Amino acid sequence: MLTETGRVVAIERDCLWVEMIQRSSCGSCALKKGCGHSLLEQVGASRSHRLRVLLQDIPAEHFAINDQVVVSIPEHVLVQGALIVYLLPLLCLLAGALAASQLWQSDAFVVAGSVLGFAIGMCFVKTHAWITKHKPEHQPVILPGVSDYSPRRRCGDITAI
Repeated sequence: MLTETGRVVAIERDCLWVEMIQRSSCGSCALKKGCGHSLLEQVGASRSHRLRVLLQDIPAEHFAINDQVVVSIPEHVLVQGALIVYLLPLLCLLAGALAASQLWQSDAFVVAGSVLGFAIGMCFVKTHAWITKHKPEHQPVILPGVSDYSPRRRCGDITAI
């Protein structure tokens, strides 16, 4: 399981919207002054990433805006996603170029076949993303034992104020 810390920015009935806290390695790098990352971070141009995170068995009432939570995603989901996103369009590009070179001897057709193959590969990636979008095993989840939320916090409870 890969884990990352985030801050709750919105609460829904079955999920949280979590803004990931982006850590930078600029504090330990020797090239602080010559690095573009450090300059952008000082200006405040670092982008925040928001994730929809399923709650599973934890009630939404246990969370409040700005709570720190630990989000987890299985490693096999990340590896599978990387292979599909990076390798599938490349293989389709090569297959399109090979098919076009076997059918026609012109370089223009080979280029067109490779572009068509790449486009088909990207369509496969988009279809896979659409199919797995709502599958629970492909969604990030909250780690309940590590996250900083108070199970005592309930709607209407005085301790929540």
